[in-house]
Amino acid sequence: QVQLVESGGGLVQAGGSLRLSCAASGGTFSSYVMAWFRQAPGKEREFVAAIRWSGRTTYYANSVKGRFTISRDNAKNTVYLQMNSLEPEDTAVYSCAAALMYGISPNNYDYWGQGTQVTVSS
Repeated sequence: QVQLVESGGGLVQAGGSLRLSCAASGGTFSSYVMAWFRQAPGKEREFVAAIRWSGRTTYYANSVKGRFTISRDNAKNTVYLQMNSLEPEDTAVYSCAAALMYGISPNNYDYWGQGTQVTVSS
């Protein structure tokens, strides 16, 4: 059983930056594809970014490509999401998730954190 705990959310002005962290415990972290999803009020949960176990292969939603960077530190059992040039449309609850196989559907992921709120003001 893998437990995931996110941190780093908050309120930021448009154009600003935030760095989210997701600490994992209870499993073999390096075995998992790690991903970030987000869910805005009234909208479905959507894929943001994912990273394979080695850290060398990453995937991004078109809406965040070039602005967000996902990375992982397997020694620290932690995955990060660096978010730059934030826009009000990025406002959402951001959750990290773990899966044995990559996919962009939330149904692909077996373990989830509780989420952290990111609010971008205009």
